[in-house]
Amino acid sequence: MTTTDTEEPTLTIDELAARAGITVRTVRFYGTKGLLPPPVLGPRRVGHYGREHLARLALIEELQQQGMTLAGIERYLRQLPPDLSAHDLAIHRAVVASWAPESVETVTRAELERRAGGPLGEEDVERLVAMGVVRPADGGYEADLGLLRLGAGLLDVPLSQEAIFAARKVLVEHARAAARELSQLFRGEVAERDARDVRSLSAHMHPLVVQALLTAFQRSLKEELGEWLTGPSQSGGSDAG
Repeated sequence: MTTTDTEEPTLTIDELAARAGITVRTVRFYGTKGLLPPPVLGPRRVGHYGREHLARLALIEELQQQGMTLAGIERYLRQLPPDLSAHDLAIHRAVVASWAPESVETVTRAELERRAGGPLGEEDVERLVAMGVVRPADGGYEADLGLLRLGAGLLDVPLSQEAIFAARKVLVEHARAAARELSQLFRGEVAERDARDVRSLSAHMHPLVVQALLTAFQRSLKEELGEWLTGPSQSGGSDAG
């Protein structure tokens, strides 16, 4: 099994279950069904799990929330390469989550932490509130479940809150601009068609457009980060002094 991108698997089964918000029994059940790769055996044959296991459990949870049966989840996961990294699994989960209708629910603090995938301190909750992911409500919190995992993931990103807000603004503005231009393009193509044809075309184009945008953005971001990380500035440290 391929380990994490930069870390060896270090989570025990109890820690993995706690991080994923499920029981140890469920983790073992997924393992017996082939939904979860076996752990890496360490000293005294103690199994250790890594970020790929956690990401795969998050994907399974997302598929369940979409209403997919266990058999359907098995078929879906069998189609994926067995050695996908946590990053790649997160991309798959993002694609699956993109089809979920907007869902805002009132949840308790315990349920909020379970849905977020781990314990949340007061500062964490304040940041989620600032991001617009959750807001206090009577007896708990109103949470946008489609954004909660994303917001929780951003809590561990070594960026200031201001940088995260600025990045969100850039993404929203460019996404709206792309959606507007694509909508105008498609509207011109279907202007003379029957309304039923327009609805049919929209239903077919939606998943294709989302996947195309995600793929194009992923490749562009990879290229930009590659140029940044391998650029001349990385070898200019000798000028200091």
